[in-house]
Amino acid sequence: MLDPCALFAAAGMEPDPWQAELAQTPHHRVLVLSCRQAGKSTATAALALSTALRRDGATVLLVAPSLRQSTELMRKVRAFYAAAGRPVDTDAESVLRMELPGGSRIIALPGSEQTIRGFSAVDLIVVDEAAAVPDETYYSVRPMLAVSGGRLIAISTPRGKRGWFYRAWAEGGNHWQRIRVTADDCPRMDTKFLAEERLEMGERWFAQEYLCEFLDLEGAVFTDEMLAAFTDEKVSAWEPV
Repeated sequence: MLDPCALFAAAGMEPDPWQAELAQTPHHRVLVLSCRQAGKSTATAALALSTALRRDGATVLLVAPSLRQSTELMRKVRAFYAAAGRPVDTDAESVLRMELPGGSRIIALPGSEQTIRGFSAVDLIVVDEAAAVPDETYYSVRPMLAVSGGRLIAISTPRGKRGWFYRAWAEGGNHWQRIRVTADDCPRMDTKFLAEERLEMGERWFAQEYLCEFLDLEGAVFTDEMLAAFTDEKVSAWEPV
């Protein structure tokens, strides 16, 4: 069956080096810190479809902060499927779901802990815009990989120094593979456009959206490091900076 890079070729696209790295990595836990418009949803859509095509009975879940976003990711899965010439007939297909003859299925879900439970033995969980997915949702999906030994791919633009995605990137240890994709790594980014964006957005927003920097919340009285110190048992007293 088609691997992710072959799906890119079938769609008339050449994967960027980081997309090819993601497609070929054997790691089971991957974080992709990506700038805006780098092709992160395209890369994960190809990976999701390839997983379902290559393994009978595979379950692939597409998780995003909202159902609209996960539906958009499913739309890209279906676009790759069409570009590949619909290599097998689907047993069922909708805006939220694709089921293949061998029992594999790809399902788009919203990032809501209340509605996401109930799946087991999952082969691949893709978390799109992961920095905006709540902690409780993330902790709800992880046990779905316990029996299957499945993969977790989380991909996002940064959204400040908070949340599970930031902690996994900054403190998560060696069991995570980390891929960082800034605007400089995206050959489709026009340098003139980026210069205009820097001018219009200012250095702070540009650093977050295009240079993948985790920033403290603008206007906050305390930095995230100061807030963390309040609950650190090793810190006996907080001193003003």
